[in-house]
Amino acid sequence: MEGGLWKKELVLRFVVLAVAVVNTVQWNGEGTRVGFYSSTCPRAESIVRSTVESHLRSDPTLAGPILRMHFHDCFVRGCDASVLIAGAGTERTAGPNLSLRGFDAIDDAKAKIEALCPGVVSCADILSLAARDSVVLSGGLSWQVPTGRKDGRVSIGSEALTLPGPNDTVATQKDKFSNKGLNTEDLVILAGGHTIGTSACRSFADRIYNPNGTDPSIDPSFLPFLRQICPQTQPTKRVALDTGSQFKFDTSYFAHLVRGRGILRSDQVLWTDASTRGFVQKYLATGPFKVQFGKSMIKVSNIGVKTGSQGEIRKICSAIN
Repeated sequence: MEGGLWKKELVLRFVVLAVAVVNTVQWNGEGTRVGFYSSTCPRAESIVRSTVESHLRSDPTLAGPILRMHFHDCFVRGCDASVLIAGAGTERTAGPNLSLRGFDAIDDAKAKIEALCPGVVSCADILSLAARDSVVLSGGLSWQVPTGRKDGRVSIGSEALTLPGPNDTVATQKDKFSNKGLNTEDLVILAGGHTIGTSACRSFADRIYNPNGTDPSIDPSFLPFLRQICPQTQPTKRVALDTGSQFKFDTSYFAHLVRGRGILRSDQVLWTDASTRGFVQKYLATGPFKVQFGKSMIKVSNIGVKTGSQGEIRKICSAIN
């Protein structure tokens, strides 16, 4: 009898310890793990994917914006969906974010998940999953997204002004990425996400319309094309950052940099700067680029993650509970 009681006590202690370990994995430190919702909302990831797929079917140009939205979210206060919060003075209203699109896709996925698993899945996780799915649906490789983030309760527009900009030098880009725990290789890899991105003409107008001379790093034979798609009278018109391949997640973006056909100054300097040129050359190869992109995205998605009492699970993504 005593032996049986001892065994029961040992089992009980083991169960308590196991629960403590699970809680530690979920809530301490970064606190995310793959399959976080496997028991609480097992259909969450498939709902996000099918929703993103539906929106891309209606508007194929949304893949890049959804990926960009995730990046802009994580670089300000971490990956906490603060960029989704609407209202005066929020990140969403800041200059760098005024051109963000894809909010409807995130809201749609959230509504479907809330109907099935109310109060369980965060908007931050939905955004991270949607970014992955946008890449995959554009021809990129998939990666496992760690989930378990909480949504932030603060969104301050002025903080978004520190986001990487279209005219940043390599040194400035390195500093901004380093501050988020990302290295130079991550910088080049993630810039490669521009393969499905777009830009407003005004972001690079000074490179092609300048009374003191055009940017010498631009291929001269490319100038007529740029001026045709970006007339000076249409500064808000948006154009592909990967000319001729904006709907396909591939390495032609890097090939354009080698030819002097990068659209943004911040992109083209990745080739002209010796410290980043080697990575551009390395990722001209499709296989390595697609594999490494997923690894760098996992690093991005764990920037400043909020867990436990640090955040909440929003009922709707555009407003704090």
